[in-house]
Formats: sequence, C-alpha cells, structure tokens
Amino acid sequence: MTRKAFCSWVLLASLALGLMGGYCWQRLERRELALPPPSGTPIWSFAAGLSAVVSADKEFVVLAGESSDELLAYLRYDYLRSRRESSRMQVLLTTRETGGRPVYRFYLYPWNRDAITAASSASGLVASGYIAGFELAWVARSVLADWQQQTRTFEAAYSLPVRRHLEGIGRGHLLNLMARFIHFKSATDARIRRGDEPAPEPLSPDEARGMAANIITVAEFYELPLEFFLGIGAMENNYMDIRGDLRHVVWKRRAQKGDIILRRRRGRVLVLNYATGPWQITRETLRYVHRLFLKDTRDYGRLPLSLRPPRKLNLDEIDSGLLTTYAGLLFRHLIDRFNGDVARAVGAYNGGIRNPNMGYEEGVRLVADYARNILEQAAALNNQSVSEMSFFAPSRRSPEPKPKS
Repeated sequence: MTRKAFCSWVLLASLALGLMGGYCWQRLERRELALPPPSGTPIWSFAAGLSAVVSADKEFVVLAGESSDELLAYLRYDYLRSRRESSRMQVLLTTRETGGRPVYRFYLYPWNRDAITAASSASGLVASGYIAGFELAWVARSVLADWQQQTRTFEAAYSLPVRRHLEGIGRGHLLNLMARFIHFKSATDARIRRGDEPAPEPLSPDEARGMAANIITVAEFYELPLEFFLGIGAMENNYMDIRGDLRHVVWKRRAQKGDIILRRRRGRVLVLNYATGPWQITRETLRYVHRLFLKDTRDYGRLPLSLRPPRKLNLDEIDSGLLTTYAGLLFRHLIDRFNGDVARAVGAYNGGIRNPNMGYEEGVRLVADYARNILEQAAALNNQSVSEMSFFAPSRRSPEPKPKS
C-alpha cells in the first residue's frame, strides 16, 4: 500500500469512528438524562451563583451532641435553637433507648435540604463554641419525620399549663431541678464558650447542687422571691466564683483593715473595690451588708453553720456560701427599702439605691421568668420522662443513621 493510500484509509477510519462516537455519546447523554440517579446518590446543583447538594430520596442531618438527662437535653435544645448561627437549621431533639435507658440527641436539619448549608452552619457553631463537634449523615425521610414529631412532642410537654407552681415544689425535687439549671448556666457561660483568658471553671454537678441548696436555704430564710434571686446569680457570674470589676476603685476618708491602697491625697485614700465571687458584691458593699447583719434580729441559728456570717468580717476569707447569705441579706434590705418593689430592688442591686439599673432588672427578669417556667414544667412531669408519656408516639424502630466524619 502506498503512503498516500494509507493516509486516506486512516482519515476515513477516523471520520467513521468520530461519527460513531458522537452518535453513541448523544444516545448515552439522552439516556443519562432520562434515568434517575441511584438511591441515596447526592445531587449537585449550581444556580444564582450558589452551590447545593441534596439527595433524591434522603435528607442530610448533622448530629450535634447527646445527653442522658432529659432536663439538660431540653435546656441545650432551647439554647441551640435560639443561636444566630443555627438560624438556617431546624434543631431537633430526639430520644431513643440504649441499654434500657433513654439517650437524647440533637440533630440539625437545613431548611433548604442542602448538605453544604448544614456543614457550614455546623462548622460555625463549633467555631463559636456552641457545640463541641458534629457528625454528618443521610437519613430516610421517614426517620426525619419521626424526629420532627419527637421534637414537637418535647416542645408541647414543656409548654403545658402549669400544674405545680414553683412555691409548691418539694424541696428535694426543687433542689434536683435547680442544680441542673445552675450547672447548665455555668457550662454555657459566654466567657467559657469564647475561650477567654482567664476563663472561669464551670461548676461541677456537685458544686451546682451545693449552690442550689444554698440559694434555696437563703431565699427561704430572708423570704426572697426565689426566681429573682436565681436570676441575679445568673446575671452576675452564672454562679461561678470569680472576681469582677478588677479596676474599680473608690475614694475613702480613711483606710480600713484589708484595704488595697493605691493613692493618698489630702487626707483621703484611693482603694481597690473589686467585686467578689458568684454574687459580685464589692468589698465596700460587703462591709455595708455586714453592718446590716450585725444589726439584724433574725435567728441566724436557723441557718447551717456554713451560711452563718462571723461577727468579725474578713474580706479575704469569704467563700461562696457566705457570699450567698450576704447577697440574700442585701436583696432583702433593698426590697424593704423600696417598700416591696422587687423590680427597683433588683435594679438597685446593680446600680445602687440612688440609681437603680432597670436595664439590669430587665435582664434578671428574663432569666427569672425562664427559670420559673422551665422548673415548673419539669416539676409537672414529676420525674416522668417525656418519652414515657401517653401522647408521645415516636417510632423506636427508626434506624440510627450511620454518621460520616
């Protein structure tokens, strides 16, 4: 075969193969568009400059944590769904028995069903310190519907008409509920979440229980509105023992024992007046409240020894128990000073008698109302798990998703 004939044969063969390939590609392309993707296969799309990944028959969820305590689980659920970082997600609270005991899990489901949105929002929650980590999973739509029903049931259970008012809850039951509320509040403190230096240490369950017992005892002794006393503790330091207002100073006519003197001028002294402990009472206010104690005619023998102030005040040897007593006495004094006006008394706890801080009062009231509501609802359940109530009907047969890292 001549070279010219060989080249002509190659050209004809290439043309034939090209035509055949184009025909096959068109056939394959048309057939590909006509067939649905395999079950569970993610579908990528790009529109209006945005990417999205969804599934034809499944839903994308994020496992954001779990708890073995129902009240703590509901508090965490309520906390997560109120965060700006989770606004593009539906927060789900689910329950499932494991080893004969209920386990409560938090899932995040993107409203737009997009896996990219879910992963991005979950990463934002981790970066902001709201969750410790997360796992990703595809689940059947029937499973998601079941979890959404469980979530609605939890919300309904914690929104029932009040059947047990805070004042009527037995001390032992109230102590258990308050201890968990206090533990949760300290664990979700913004300074801990942000990783501030130095960050306070959250209360352990035992420490939270001790704080709850002291608050109940002091509130009973001074006849205080319990929810507002609880709210003050949350607003001041989330019940944690750490100093505050470290640069706060005050001029005095003369120094007293224990004062940290910064300057002297014209017969006066400038001293540090930082706040102390979970109730953030300044050193000068502690002296004022101690004088109130020395004049008080109440029978302090009714208080446990750990809550009884000594006759002689030592500013450097006051633990959180004694500070709770001093805070209770100060609050009682302010309520009496304002003729029973609790709102102004709360404002004066922060701003002083001459200038009650009503913005502070508003914050305390928000915590107080929330604490009263959640404790009363939890008490109404009477130690019965929501999942055991007659109107709760989740499918215990729903398969657990297989998380993907």
